[in-house]
Amino acid sequence: MLQRITVHNLALIRDLEIEFSPELNVLSGETGAGKSIIVDSLMLLIGARYDKSMLKYGEDKGFVEGVFTCDDMTAAENAGIDAEDGMLIVTRKFFKDGRNDIRVNGKQMTTAMLRELMQSFVDIYGQNEYQSLLKVTEQRKILDFFVFGSDDGALKKQRELFDAHKAVLAEMNKLGDEQARAQRIDILKYQIDEIEQAAVKEGEEDKLLERRHILMSAERIKTALADSYGAIDGDESGVSGQVSDAMRSLSAISALDDKYASLHERLRSVSIELDDIAECIKDEMESLDSGERELDEVVARLDKIRAIKSKYGAYDAMQRFLSEAKQELDRAENGAELFTELSAKEAKLRRELYENSALISEKRRSGAVVMQDRIMSELCDLGMAKSKFEVRFKSEPSIDEFLKTVTAIGFDDIEFYLSPNAGMPPMPLAKIISGGEMSRFMLAVKLVSGNGGSIDTMIFDEIDTGISGAIGLSVAKKLCRLSRGRQVLCVTHLAQIAAMADAHFYIDKYDDEIGTVTRVTALDRDGQIGEVSRLSGTQGISSSSDKNAAEMKSWADGFKTEISVKV
Repeated sequence: MLQRITVHNLALIRDLEIEFSPELNVLSGETGAGKSIIVDSLMLLIGARYDKSMLKYGEDKGFVEGVFTCDDMTAAENAGIDAEDGMLIVTRKFFKDGRNDIRVNGKQMTTAMLRELMQSFVDIYGQNEYQSLLKVTEQRKILDFFVFGSDDGALKKQRELFDAHKAVLAEMNKLGDEQARAQRIDILKYQIDEIEQAAVKEGEEDKLLERRHILMSAERIKTALADSYGAIDGDESGVSGQVSDAMRSLSAISALDDKYASLHERLRSVSIELDDIAECIKDEMESLDSGERELDEVVARLDKIRAIKSKYGAYDAMQRFLSEAKQELDRAENGAELFTELSAKEAKLRRELYENSALISEKRRSGAVVMQDRIMSELCDLGMAKSKFEVRFKSEPSIDEFLKTVTAIGFDDIEFYLSPNAGMPPMPLAKIISGGEMSRFMLAVKLVSGNGGSIDTMIFDEIDTGISGAIGLSVAKKLCRLSRGRQVLCVTHLAQIAAMADAHFYIDKYDDEIGTVTRVTALDRDGQIGEVSRLSGTQGISSSSDKNAAEMKSWADGFKTEISVKV
């Protein structure tokens, strides 16, 4: 339900906050005082289009914020909104240039997203674009709740049969005809063979990349080794040759003194070490020749793995593809037999689906007759005695053609038709019904269908258009009964409806030093009696006007107590 609404700089409203009752809330006031602005504020909260002309004159920005509570937050959760505490805070900021910013529990949303979300929480009756009852899908839901209530075994079975039949058709379509299966078998065999021949191992690509990095450094290593080898054992300038020359020079004098002999011996040791180093470098250079071949092999393997990956994905995806391909190949190779089995299963499910759809249709048609009579009775009490209401069904399809129209809820195509005046043929609601008639019709539907919907807050605008007297009292009673199951907000000019209010808000406007401002006052009991007196049209004329209003309010209190006891 709607707990609170806060409005800033919308039309004639400067700053406004209203705390609503969970039952019947009445909004009244003089014509032109701004009741429609309150409704516009509520409509912005449920996804109405914002127009920059709605911003209060002379201001740059404004906002509307609504706090909603609900036990069932499935719609919010499906929209990705965190609402664990059962609360939705809808904030809509709007600006002079026509921009607006929408957030629900802090999550930014578009107008379309907000409209889709809030249709599960609030419905406004009296403005065509927000009348859920004009939607054929909503009409079917109302009928189904009236017919099946919470015992929807046939509908549950319908969903199960529909899903099962759809799955079988998908399997049959996947198998295809004999020619298509033969082509598919060739493709699958090629793909399976290609993956198995590649024999890609888990983590193999990463290991090959590491090895390639090492091997690609081989040329640099080989160059360094060759330069080193040349420096040590070069033909003319190699260190090894120069050391040998030095040894020969010292050999000639080594017998003359022990220290020359020692130097000669040391040079001989260096020569032996240099020869050994040169030999090791030569061996390492020769080993690099095989490294080049390995690099070619590594690069070729990487190319192979990448080619396979481009077709079938990385290792895990490739293995899944291989497994699924083998399963599909098995089905395809046994396709003729499997297709025969599936065909028999499809025929059985089709027959069961048709029989269940026909059963649902029979129950709907029988229930529709009862619902029509009850709604007509309610409409009579609501001042629409000459109206005619029908639930129309399109002709029932045969078993050979019903698959074209069958869904998870059956094959019925229904629509509500209404003739609000004598002599007029019934027509679809969207084409015939006015705002006031729609509000009263919705009231009749909700009273008949009970809780046939999950919407917690219902807002009635123009519900009292063209009615008064006993009809007005009947409307007031029905609104009161409806508000015992959900929250009701009603904009009214009728004293009878005002007297039933659990919370009553008086809307007026005044002029201050800046301009004209709309304000809303929550009335206490004396204020409610005074407003009922004003709405009755005798205030200031009859001395008993306030007394009559007090009596009407007391009678309304007694009526509410009576229906509460019955509940």
